[in-house]
Amino acid sequence: MENAQVWIDKAIDFTVEYGPKVLGAILIFIIGSWVIKKIMGFMRKGMAKSKYDESLQRFLLNLISWALKVVLILVVISQLGVNVTTFAAVIAAAGLAVGLALQGSLSNFAGGVLIMIFKPYRIGDLIEAQDVLGVVKEIEIFTTKLTTPENKLAIIPNGAMANGNIINYTAEGKIRVDTVIGVGYDEDIKKTKEVLMEVLTSNPQVLKDPAPSVNVMELADSSVNFAVRPFCKPEDYWDVYFATYEGCKLALDKAGIEIPYPHEVQINK
Repeated sequence: MENAQVWIDKAIDFTVEYGPKVLGAILIFIIGSWVIKKIMGFMRKGMAKSKYDESLQRFLLNLISWALKVVLILVVISQLGVNVTTFAAVIAAAGLAVGLALQGSLSNFAGGVLIMIFKPYRIGDLIEAQDVLGVVKEIEIFTTKLTTPENKLAIIPNGAMANGNIINYTAEGKIRVDTVIGVGYDEDIKKTKEVLMEVLTSNPQVLKDPAPSVNVMELADSSVNFAVRPFCKPEDYWDVYFATYEGCKLALDKAGIEIPYPHEVQINK
């Protein structure tokens, strides 16, 4: 009974000494979380009204959210009576160790910052980078996500994106579609050019400025090859690409212009 009374007294003393601090820390955490949520909501609305770039919005909001949460945790720890200075030193030491272990991740973070600042591409742009062609779906702190023409999701580290070559097909607002059409050597070049040009000019997705072009590109082994080059909007690229090949084949057939195919000659001795 005496031992039980001792433990009860200690429990009461502990509750009296630390109870208010624990309750205060819990209240601070609840109120702080609510305040952070409100702040992020106001910032999200403010950025939307200011027409910030969507990728930059996400990046800044994530960064600010994490920073506010770290501050809140430090305040809660301070309320519990822990020396924040000592705790910060421990965090700094741990951060150094983690940083050395995660150099690649820090490189990706730095790459993400550079992408946000210099904006080589934006969400919705058609780009080619790291041997991947796709539309930018999302730019995160550490990675960039692309949707490929096959509807696959490609996730590329931002460190590689920032340090590698990037081809942005959307930035200029217009893109050239390069196709090659071959006809027989006996066909009339002028008539062939007129037929192929009619295919391009009759397609409403082909831009008038810059004007499409049809030119003799190569005198190949069994055909005269024409460079058929329409311009279009980046989002219409594949539609124009496929329509050009199909339209040229149908138009040449209708005009009676031969499209040659490889011939194999067998010589018997």
